[in-house]
Parts: sequence; C-alpha cells; structure tokens
Amino acid sequence: MYHLLSTTTPLDNATNRLRYGWLRYQQDTNDIQIRDGLMLRLKFTYEISHKMLKRYLEMASATPELVDQMPFQDLIRTGNEQGLLLGSWPDWRLYREMRGKTSHSYDEAVALEVVAGIPKFLAEASYLSEQLQKRMA
Repeated sequence: MYHLLSTTTPLDNATNRLRYGWLRYQQDTNDIQIRDGLMLRLKFTYEISHKMLKRYLEMASATPELVDQMPFQDLIRTGNEQGLLLGSWPDWRLYREMRGKTSHSYDEAVALEVVAGIPKFLAEASYLSEQLQKRMA
C-alpha cells in the first residue's frame, strides 16, 4: 500500500500555495481578487489534507477497509490520537465548515470569516505534511 502515499508533494505544494496566497493577501486585504483566490487555495488544500490523512491511516492500519468506512469525525479523531494533527475534531469541523463556505465568496461577511481562519488551518496542514514526511521516511 505504500505506493498510495509515496510522497507528500501534493500536500506540500498546496500548503505552499496557500501560504503564498496568504502573504499576498496580507499586503492588501482589500484586494478581492486575491481573497477569492485564497479561498480557492484553502478549498483544495483542505481536500488534499483530508485525502492524505485518510490514505496514510489506511496504509498504517491492519484493516484499511475499516478506515475507508470511518465517518469523517472518527478519521480526525484517529489522526489526532496518532499525533498527525495539531487540532482535534472541533477544529477540523470548523475547517470543514470553512471549506463549505468557500463557494460563498460573493458574500463579504462569509468571505472575511473564512479568510480569518486560514492561518490556523495553514498551521494544521503544514503540521500534517511534516508528520507524514517523518513517518514515510
């Protein structure tokens, strides 16, 4: 199963692009185009984080089919118990809600709410990537 998760490059790339977008946004927080792009980067970084976590847990499990059937909440709890995540279920529930709100970038209040959560999520995604790299080395 190692071939399913032979590299964290997609997560590293997504995290780096999100970080770069965040830095650009900090230069001009009134730039709506940058903000909208930042929300898109949050969305795909979240998706890749979730997929990489699941793949690793499947690979490390004696019963990968059980991991495959886990509800999202249990997946996060398992990742947290194994030291792969900084945050717990409430944090990841918030990230999931943020990801769901990314399609509402036209709503100023929602967009600002989502963007405000990016630094914490960015730290989480970076930590996950670091942990996966250590364990696959």
